[in-house]
Amino acid sequence: MPKILIVEDDRDIALGLEEDLSRHGFQVELVGDGEKALCRGREGHWDLIILDLMLPQKDGFDVCKELRLSGINTPIIMLTAKTHEAEKIFGLEIGADDYITKPFSPRELRARIQAVLRRASGESLGTFEFGDCEIDFDRGEVRRRGKPVDLSALEFRLLAAFVRRRGRVLNRDQLIDAAWGPVTIVSERVVDTHILNLRKKIESIPAKPRFIKSVRGMGYRFEG
Repeated sequence: MPKILIVEDDRDIALGLEEDLSRHGFQVELVGDGEKALCRGREGHWDLIILDLMLPQKDGFDVCKELRLSGINTPIIMLTAKTHEAEKIFGLEIGADDYITKPFSPRELRARIQAVLRRASGESLGTFEFGDCEIDFDRGEVRRRGKPVDLSALEFRLLAAFVRRRGRVLNRDQLIDAAWGPVTIVSERVVDTHILNLRKKIESIPAKPRFIKSVRGMGYRFEG
C-alpha cells in the first residue's frame, strides 16, 4: 500500500483527498503547515508527497528545496492555485516531479500519482504469461498460443491495469483512469462492454472467465 504524505492547510481539501486516496488503496497522513511537512518528510518513508504551495510557516517551494538539499528523493507533486508558468518551472527546477493546478478532479490527481510512482520505480513489466497467453509490455503485444491477439490500444491498457494489480479488486473508476484517462467521462456500461470483449479474446470460455473475475458490487479482479 503506497504511503502518501499530504501537505495542505485547507482542511476541507485535505480531508477530501484523504478520503478519496484511502478509498483507492493508499495509506495517507495529513499535515497542515510547512514546518511539520519538512519534519515528517525527512522522517517518514514515503512513496510520494503531495505538497501545497501556499502554506503557513514555510511555503511549498522552501519545503521542496530543503527536502532535496537534505538528500530526500521522495517524489513530490506540487498542488497549487497558482497558474503562472514561471512558478511551475521554478517548482520543477527545485525538485518537484509534477505540478497540478487547482481546481482538479480526484481522478486526474490519482492518474498523476500513478504516473509519478511508475516513473520513480522504473517500472518495466517486460513479459507476463497467464494461461495460454503472453503479454509483451515493451512491444505492446499479446500472443495466445504463440499467435498475435488483435487487441485495441484501450483493451491492452485495461489488461495491463489488471496485470499490474493482479489479485486486487479494481472498481470501474480505477479502470477508467487506467484505460481511458483521468478526464474522460465513461459510463459503467461501457467499461463492462469492453471487459466482455477482452474476455472473448483471452479466455477459453468467456462466459466462465478464469482470469478476469467479476466481484459483485465492487468491480473486477485479475487472477493469473
